[in-house]
Amino acid sequence: MFVVVWQFEVAEEKLAAFEAAYGAEGEWAKLFRASPKYTGTELLRDAYVPGSYLTIDRWASEADFRAFRKRHDKDYEKLDRACDALTAKETRVGAYTV
Repeated sequence: MFVVVWQFEVAEEKLAAFEAAYGAEGEWAKLFRASPKYTGTELLRDAYVPGSYLTIDRWASEADFRAFRKRHDKDYEKLDRACDALTAKETRVGAYTV
């Protein structure tokens, strides 16, 4: 398994839109489902820091994730730009193998 973890800071007035876009049924997950090797997304809300979130995107392997990005780079970048306004800060925490 291969996972990509992102950390986000989100303004209070954008929380609902952010959760809708980045949740397990959101726009990112819909895009990722173009690959049968995508296995799911978790959206975690910090219990103590308002507006702080983590996403964990799961893939069968790093090669599968890279193949997805290569095939869908334009759509990925378009969605990324569309979602920029939802976050105050976005940080790639890392990419991990299990």
